[in-house]
Amino acid sequence: MARRVYSEPGDRIVSRDPVEVKRYGGLTRLNHWVTAITLILLALSGFAFFDPSLYWLSGLFGGGETTRWLHPFIGIVLFLSFMLLFLQLWRYNIMRREDLVWLSNFRDVVSGHEERLPELGKYNFGQKFVFWAMFWLILVLIISGVMIWYQFFPDLVSVETRRIALLTHSVSAVLIILTLILHIFAAFWTRGTLQAMVSGRVTGGWAWRHHRKWLRELARRQRADPAE
Repeated sequence: MARRVYSEPGDRIVSRDPVEVKRYGGLTRLNHWVTAITLILLALSGFAFFDPSLYWLSGLFGGGETTRWLHPFIGIVLFLSFMLLFLQLWRYNIMRREDLVWLSNFRDVVSGHEERLPELGKYNFGQKFVFWAMFWLILVLIISGVMIWYQFFPDLVSVETRRIALLTHSVSAVLIILTLILHIFAAFWTRGTLQAMVSGRVTGGWAWRHHRKWLRELARRQRADPAE
């Protein structure tokens, strides 16, 4: 049976006094922020067509016609950006037994008693949930988006199918925005998380408290290969 790996090749303990740990490389961070920015732009431009009272948001993109033209292309950028992120991170977001134990004791997470929880790899259940929710919702959005992209694919599907695709696209958009809000809230709730996606590094104390199994693996790996 293959040993589970919780850390990426670029993860490492950078310094030991004080302990500082490299959590994300430059490409991953750039990838993350491109995905986040395009998702926000899609939300704003999509809301402009969601309800007449929100049409004024189209002014942020140069008017209704420009917004309608631009929205699907931003969607393609989002899809490509997230898929690149997915290829880098999917294996570290596979659900494990400890994630379910973490979820069943979520009250301890909220109350700050994480010492009662099982040791975790690089990501906890909440982070994995957001990752997989984003993956499936973006997949649904790109497929349904192509189906309703009348300017380029007018005869791809029937009118009835296009109506179903439009409803699916709208519901998925609302769900992914809620997922994004959850992700942002969690990033601010857990101090140090945002720093990891800005600088790429976290303190040893943060890693020990929230992702102890990941930190232990890095320490073992660097003891085995001191040159790393």
